[in-house]
Amino acid sequence: MLTLSNRFDELKRRGEKALVLFVTAGDQPLSELPAILEALVEGGADVIEIGIPFSDPFGEGPTIQASSQRALDNGTTPREIIEAVAGAGCGVPVITMGYYNPILRFGLESFAEASKAAGICGSIISDLIPDEAEAWCSASIAAGIDTVFLVAPTSTEQRIEEVCLRTTGFVYAVSRTGVTGSENQVPPDVQGLVSKIKEKTAKPVCVGFGISTPEHVKMVCQVADGAVVGSFLVNLLHKVWNGGEGRQAVVDAIKALKAATR
Repeated sequence: MLTLSNRFDELKRRGEKALVLFVTAGDQPLSELPAILEALVEGGADVIEIGIPFSDPFGEGPTIQASSQRALDNGTTPREIIEAVAGAGCGVPVITMGYYNPILRFGLESFAEASKAAGICGSIISDLIPDEAEAWCSASIAAGIDTVFLVAPTSTEQRIEEVCLRTTGFVYAVSRTGVTGSENQVPPDVQGLVSKIKEKTAKPVCVGFGISTPEHVKMVCQVADGAVVGSFLVNLLHKVWNGGEGRQAVVDAIKALKAATR
């Protein structure tokens, strides 16, 4: 199975930073998910986050909230998502990203084991904090998958230390307070946040929230080990994918983002 640590090691040897891409599973028909993942990889995705739709994605902005609702309206379930990913075999590390309630209902051990069996190498649970994550961490460690925790600009020194201790794969640095969404600029103080994290861990640090242009990616990659692009890509897929008709537009947009990591 592809792992996050192997991918970051490979990128370091090549002198590149990671382009991490987020898509909401079920926003387009799940039968098209393998084709979407293939397009992301062709464009240059280094890691792919598969968003699990949830009825109350309170950390998300309008774009991902809307995509999550569309996916739920399509009847998308976590089990179907895992099955779709298992059939994709896209060639880069894939992790899930979502909220604790659907995973808890699935069963922690069952979700971790099903993820592993599908070739999914980790997860981000947005509303799970390290000091309440013992049960999930035990399940993920037993299954052999990573757990990525988030650090926000408002995180205390103690919380940053807890995240750095608990997280595996990489640390997800949230560039700003608030919710996800495309922005005109990345807050300049993101450099300070990344520096704080890197003082406490040698694990890779990737920055997300508000990153939507090659210029954003380039800025982030000057200080961090990777950039996470979510809302921009979710919106682009919603507008142009259309059963694959807009595939080339998606690939071209990702190529421009990936070029900024080099």
